[in-house]
Amino acid sequence: MTARTGNVLRGEDVPARERFDYWRELIGRTRASEVTSAHADDFRAEMRRLELGPVTLLRTSFPSTRFRRTAGMVRRSDPEVYHLTLLLDGGLALTRDARGRTETFTPGDLHVLDSSDPFDLRASPAPGRADRRVEAVGIDFPTCLLPLPPQRLRELLGRGFSGREGTSALLADFLVGLDRQAALLGDAEAPRLGTVVVDLVAAWLARELDAEAALPDDARGRALVQNVRTFVRRNLHDPELTPAVIAGAHHVSVSYLHRLFTRHGDGETLAAWIRRLRLAKAHRDLADPALRGLPVQAVAARCGIPRASDLSRAFRAAYGLSPSEHRRRAPAERAGDDHAGG
Repeated sequence: MTARTGNVLRGEDVPARERFDYWRELIGRTRASEVTSAHADDFRAEMRRLELGPVTLLRTSFPSTRFRRTAGMVRRSDPEVYHLTLLLDGGLALTRDARGRTETFTPGDLHVLDSSDPFDLRASPAPGRADRRVEAVGIDFPTCLLPLPPQRLRELLGRGFSGREGTSALLADFLVGLDRQAALLGDAEAPRLGTVVVDLVAAWLARELDAEAALPDDARGRALVQNVRTFVRRNLHDPELTPAVIAGAHHVSVSYLHRLFTRHGDGETLAAWIRRLRLAKAHRDLADPALRGLPVQAVAARCGIPRASDLSRAFRAAYGLSPSEHRRRAPAERAGDDHAGG
């Protein structure tokens, strides 16, 4: 099935005898390898394949499977692509050299492969439940897009890295968030997001290599802006979250942060973006039935706005009604939406 930005495979959408071949064909468009599975006759898998300019996002769920890229396959055709994978559930065992050394990956691990190298990758679900599958999200992109010396990168290929802290955690969060928002992406947004995710990969790998200075200024700037966005979202509840605090947390000057954010934020200032995020959160929270008993002042505090009067004034300017009026109207609007959807 074709979406605006890629392909989606759901097990129930394809006859059982065709599922494995279809899934293998989608994988093979950017990850060419010999793919085998003991479950090929009834392959219960799902996949979302999203095109982000020259970058491909893959989100897939599948039973135990083996992927082999042989030296002969590399000689016959090499698209010169990096494959980055974030494992979400299950286990992976990767063999890359003639001596048979194997690297294992567990949920939360990141690793990068090069299509120019042979590999043998075995994927298996976590034990304990028959219905569990391997879950992973990853990206494929041309090697020429990564602004780092290829000879330096070779020491990182095939190694497992935790995606739970530092720059790698930022990358992992971005990949998961990108997959969750895939259905909402417009065609114009896709190439820009592809550029951002490659910048995040470059920033992560440069840090692992202690080679941040090798990154172009634009790539460093875009990665920093994305880091700032993640930091702000995590700390939006804090009324002391100011540009000065954010600049200090990222070891840059306030003036540099303002220039960078405006350049890479479509002209919107950092302070305006934070204000817009806070108002949008208040708008959602006020319409949330689970928070209906929460006073407006408490909703404001959850959004990093210490005074209800400040929220009321800004909310009316942004949405044309007060927070209380929006809260009263929300149930009727939801009921209307439900009726129209039924």
